[in-house]
Amino acid sequence: MIKTIAFDLGGVIITIDQPQAISRFKEIGATQVEDYLNPYTQTGIFGDLEHGLISAEEFRVALGELMGKEFTYEQCAYAWQGYAKDVPQRNLDIVMRLRQEGYRVVLLSNTNPYMMDWAMSPAFDGKGHPLSYYFDHCYLSYQLKKMKPSEDIFREVLQQEQTFPGEVLFVDDGPRNVAAASQIGFRTFCPENGSDWTEEIYKFIV
Repeated sequence: MIKTIAFDLGGVIITIDQPQAISRFKEIGATQVEDYLNPYTQTGIFGDLEHGLISAEEFRVALGELMGKEFTYEQCAYAWQGYAKDVPQRNLDIVMRLRQEGYRVVLLSNTNPYMMDWAMSPAFDGKGHPLSYYFDHCYLSYQLKKMKPSEDIFREVLQQEQTFPGEVLFVDDGPRNVAAASQIGFRTFCPENGSDWTEEIYKFIV
């Protein structure tokens, strides 16, 4: 019986636009970022940031060294936040509805401080509410220093939630992340980025 639902952020709660993020990095003068940016898992200093191995400031400095020019914090935030295409209201509505129906609803995201500057601000939903308003708890890779699809991050959620894999539905648009969660017993649902999954989700929790 499903008691907890863990949602990914990018591609599930919000629609992501990887080309826009790449375009913004190039706009600020960070070229060849395609080598590091992936729809699901970042590499190099981009991955280190999301893994919590370096801080936002260390990323800013390292990006400058990598690209041979200096960047401001605001430029880095502008580029990273290019990933956010839109925040469909239907997704926020279903999250709140699921909570009202008695499910424990949490976020499990590979993300970074630059993205969270926006997501945890009143600007997130356009109505004055941050991302955290919608969830019982937010599990963020850079804070946990663990990343999907590593088994460690899923085990961390189970431990903190004091639940069992078979009682958790994990919703993520990344096939590798879903496969990793399935291997340890989570029930999983893998909608496509930007799709309307709000009715289909009930097939996995009844």
